[in-house]
Amino acid sequence: MTATRNPGSALYAPESAPLADAAAPYDLPPPAVHGCWYPSADPSGRHVAFICDRAGVPQLWTGPVDGAEVRRLDADPHPVTEVSWSPDGRWIAYTTAPGGGELTRVLCVRPDGSGRHLLAGGESGTSARLGCWQHDGSAIAVTVTESAPPGQPDRYHAETPGPPGTEHAPQWAGRDGRAVLLDPAGGRLGPADGGVRSGSGREPAERALSAYLVDPEGSAAPVLLFSERGAANQRVCDLSRDGRLALVYRGPRGRREALVVRTEDSAVTCAFPVADGDPWVGGFSPSAGTLWLRSDAGREYAALLAAHLGPRGDLHSTRVVAEREDCGLELLALGHDARSAVLAWNRHGVSDLELLALDSAPPHGTAAAPPPSAGDARRVELPHEVVTRIAPTADPDAPVVALSGSRRHPGVWWLPHGVPLRTPWSSRDEDAFPPGPTPVRPTPVRPVARDGLQLGGWYYRAPGRSPGEPAPCVLHLHGGPEEQERPVLEPLYLELLGRGLDVFAPDVRGSSGHGRSFTDADLGAGRFSAIDDVADCAAHVVVQGLADPRRMAVMGRSYGGYLTMASLVWHPGLFRTGVAVCGMSDLTTFFAGTEPWIAQSAAHKYGHPEHDRDLLRALSPMSRVDALRAPVLAVHGEHDTNVPPGESEQFVRAARERGLEAQLLLLRDEGHDFRRADNRRLFRRTAGDWLERHLAD
Repeated sequence: MTATRNPGSALYAPESAPLADAAAPYDLPPPAVHGCWYPSADPSGRHVAFICDRAGVPQLWTGPVDGAEVRRLDADPHPVTEVSWSPDGRWIAYTTAPGGGELTRVLCVRPDGSGRHLLAGGESGTSARLGCWQHDGSAIAVTVTESAPPGQPDRYHAETPGPPGTEHAPQWAGRDGRAVLLDPAGGRLGPADGGVRSGSGREPAERALSAYLVDPEGSAAPVLLFSERGAANQRVCDLSRDGRLALVYRGPRGRREALVVRTEDSAVTCAFPVADGDPWVGGFSPSAGTLWLRSDAGREYAALLAAHLGPRGDLHSTRVVAEREDCGLELLALGHDARSAVLAWNRHGVSDLELLALDSAPPHGTAAAPPPSAGDARRVELPHEVVTRIAPTADPDAPVVALSGSRRHPGVWWLPHGVPLRTPWSSRDEDAFPPGPTPVRPTPVRPVARDGLQLGGWYYRAPGRSPGEPAPCVLHLHGGPEEQERPVLEPLYLELLGRGLDVFAPDVRGSSGHGRSFTDADLGAGRFSAIDDVADCAAHVVVQGLADPRRMAVMGRSYGGYLTMASLVWHPGLFRTGVAVCGMSDLTTFFAGTEPWIAQSAAHKYGHPEHDRDLLRALSPMSRVDALRAPVLAVHGEHDTNVPPGESEQFVRAARERGLEAQLLLLRDEGHDFRRADNRRLFRRTAGDWLERHLAD
């Protein structure tokens, strides 16, 4: 297939290219400790494609749900990030991250490992994201990042209003859209949808996200579904069975939307605000008369929404069909016939799983059609705490799920008749820990911030320590800010616990899982309160007698890395040392160096880099670096274009200039996430050595 222009489009379609078969035998016995995740079932529901790191890097594998024999379909060293088996069983589509970086590409391979080829994302400087399959398996939707010629009109504007009462954080509503990247010295670099790097001095190129339907066989040209210039995010979540409508997930963090799009003219017929988190937000009923959607429109927690659609995709009515007062719907997976669904609710960080029958709306044209509804839900008891992925099968009573827990590595379970059965190729629970470490189940902790806001988190007590003994403690901060601390096995925590260090992993304001108001509580100047939350969390575990106030450290990754640096300069003397991983040290240089679509999302979270420049400067750790008193270790991936390595480099340099001990560990062939086993081990060992040395008596 060659790249072709689509009629009426000024954009180029993705180009397919054959690749050498990379299926390879794996004759060595799998290590006892390995992870399996992101399952996708074949049409029979008896075989699963999944990601596994048993060879040291996340790669594509397949295996039966009830047998131990597995096959590795791609032995390339590029980490695999997503997997999707076609509805007709002929192809497995998947995404890889070349070099461990942030740009991804979409590939296809047959279940026997033959016919591997590139579908999208192979052109220099482009990236591609996996979407849904057509229901007959004849094509798959992919979203491609590409340059838009001058004058290319927007297909959709972020200002298009949603249903009344569904606005997100109206007090901060203006801080989204096309941010402006600023040179650290003060010069404008141009619109954030340009992708300029600091100091380039050239005009940015327009950027568009465009969704195409691509034939995996290569016999038909790609068809453009939807395009948006200057977009922050886009994914096709579902296509109606007659091909008339597409469900498109789009928008920056904090302002996600689900759009119903007519495929004949790319017109948006209706839009719904949806929560951050899993992008697979819903799908159509068989007649496309109902859209089932995971949405937090006008509510504190996400629920299952049924939208009754007209023949042209226009919205007639909506109804909430499944909700909970104190927790949100985190994952939604429709059955193959869209007459059943699997729901995963997030209750204080722990998953509740339900199987649900769905009653769709009547066919189009029915007078006085009653609203769609849902039947009784059947709860499934789980052997571990957190569901990370749901893969429906042909049998609505036998889905496949990926589970993680505080005492095991990620694994895949089959649920025939609601009974969880571990797949034989997932590591056994008793093998979840390497020899030596003792399993630790964390305790939920509920600190209260100085302004009265209830926070959350999990405390891990090092094995063998007396209950009343204050311990050296590492306060670990998650990324996002919208991520959430969950009770899942974290090898870094194992490393620290094995060295006699307690770990407290809190949810400060801005985290997900505690309601939309909590997530929005750190927007703009609210971030100063989030920095204070870190100090309040430290004070809480000290007052409770858990942590020794003289031997506390702070550590975090991504946004947590930012909070680590911020805590060290806002609250000097509180922590003996800090470990900042892929963190932002100066929000102005971060905006100037990050990917443009990251800048768009970040503008809503932190502030607009032009309109709120003084605020960004005030929130930046570098603006207060003279207050730094503690030694610091920074860790970064060399290919990180989300938070460029320069953010760590300038903080370490500033610390050294002030006579403090500071080191930088730069991990090769890694991006914003560390995916290679050898690099992850090096990171854990280096961080553990540093923290153990600085927290010693």
